[in-house]
Amino acid sequence: MPVLAHGQNFSTGLRQILCLSRAILRKNRIIILDEATANVDLRSDELIQRTIREKFANSTVLTVAHRINTVIDSDRVLVMDAGVAVEVDAPYVLLKNNDGAFRKMVEALGQQEYDRLYLKAKAKFERSTFCEK
Repeated sequence: MPVLAHGQNFSTGLRQILCLSRAILRKNRIIILDEATANVDLRSDELIQRTIREKFANSTVLTVAHRINTVIDSDRVLVMDAGVAVEVDAPYVLLKNNDGAFRKMVEALGQQEYDRLYLKAKAKFERSTFCEK
């Protein structure tokens, strides 16, 4: 199917997937994703995030996201508030800070979701090369 100028014949979500596909084919070493999955459903978000982790495992990926699930297994998270950096560290480390902004955002999702995300962050941290063993 032909792609019209600026992908006008595709939905926003499909345009995002096309951009990601182009980055995969180009084998970019630095990827900047700004709300890359904001216009897709949660199932597609998970598929896209898995693809990003697999295809860009040897690349630097900078992700701007509001969905915490999107960044919970990142190496580092930078939490911004009104344009000011308030925290930066591994998600697991940030979750261990009882008064931290990141922890409060995750807690606001409810106990069940907090527990799920905490375990995911902990597993990533324990696998991480940044973790002292």
